[in-house]
Amino acid sequence: MKLAIVGAGVGGLTLALELHDAGIDCEIYEAAPQLRPVGVGINVLPHATKILARLGLEAELAAVGVTTRESAFFNRFGQFIYREPAGRFAGYEHPQFSIHRGDLHGVLLSAVTGRLGPQRLHLDHACTTAVEDENGVTLAFRSTSADAALPPARADIVVACDGIHSSLRKQLHPDEGPPVYSGVNMWRGTAVHPPFLTGATMTRAGWLATGKLVAYPVRDNVDGAGNQLVNWVAEIETPRHADRDWNRQGQLADFIGAFEDWHFDWLDVPALIRSSAEILEYPMVDQDPVDHWTRGRLTLLGDAAHPMVPRGSNGAGQAILDARALRDALAGSADPAAALRAYEAARLPATAGVVLANRAAPPDAILREVWQRTGDRPFTRIEDVIDVSELRGISERYKEVAGFSPEALEGP
Repeated sequence: MKLAIVGAGVGGLTLALELHDAGIDCEIYEAAPQLRPVGVGINVLPHATKILARLGLEAELAAVGVTTRESAFFNRFGQFIYREPAGRFAGYEHPQFSIHRGDLHGVLLSAVTGRLGPQRLHLDHACTTAVEDENGVTLAFRSTSADAALPPARADIVVACDGIHSSLRKQLHPDEGPPVYSGVNMWRGTAVHPPFLTGATMTRAGWLATGKLVAYPVRDNVDGAGNQLVNWVAEIETPRHADRDWNRQGQLADFIGAFEDWHFDWLDVPALIRSSAEILEYPMVDQDPVDHWTRGRLTLLGDAAHPMVPRGSNGAGQAILDARALRDALAGSADPAAALRAYEAARLPATAGVVLANRAAPPDAILREVWQRTGDRPFTRIEDVIDVSELRGISERYKEVAGFSPEALEGP
């Protein structure tokens, strides 16, 4: 059995490592002429770390990322609402990592080229179509750099890991509607900054109506003086947004006003934002879950299968879980089409649940509850606003839906 993986992002590279570990042959085709460390920070939650640890990558991730100690929630006045331990500090077998996406991608890429060989990765290959026949699938490609046709390739199975703009998703769902805008726009960046709170805290503050901030460190001691690289995300409800493009440049003036008075004793938010070398803008959009990812010998994985709004720190994690599930399905069946159907049956309903939970009840719904109950005003005691058990319940329900409750991670 030979697979073609279309896309060398987090999902595609993880799948390549899983297939190699299972003794299944694969080739990877990537549209970019060269792979560069793009993006900003992401979190790898314990369910995804467990899979990457099985692939022998935990030490490499720990070396380049920050082992997250806790999640903490505050209102826009800097008042503490709730905190809970994260990863191993919460009793999980595996840690949570806060990491620059480029560093996570670099660890995966190094493992793929080292284990499979660099010849398995074909850059500058944009897949345009996949045509199935009785014996396999033929893929057509164009050179991204030269905008010219390239020789086709054959495979027994094709897995589209080509992200939110997937050409193969469009082939399966040509009449799918446009992305669904949540009403929230986000701006992101990274800045060199002294450690704050524990130095390993994932922080959420404020609420979307007036401005919400997510901030956490993704690299330690970046300058030899103990400063960290801190990732921040500013989110604001607004009807205005541009098309989805992870690399779109953002403008400070479009959002900084919402955070201008956020001077807390634990973080000066406008100073953090202003010290960023680059600001990126992205609309918080997703797609309604589709009824199938698979047709014959073609299936989808990661963002190509289930685009979700970037809330709950779970997009990359779900792609990693997809890769493990597909490996298990392929290793357990001699029939390629049956294996893909089994993979879809395992992962499509689960990821649809995450897409919908990210819309309505992600972990930051804690902030919404406090914002509503206080009327967006400071409080004297959080216990007079909401009981800690209710806050804990919001967090635990999301863990169950997303597949990283402690119970879900028990066993091998």
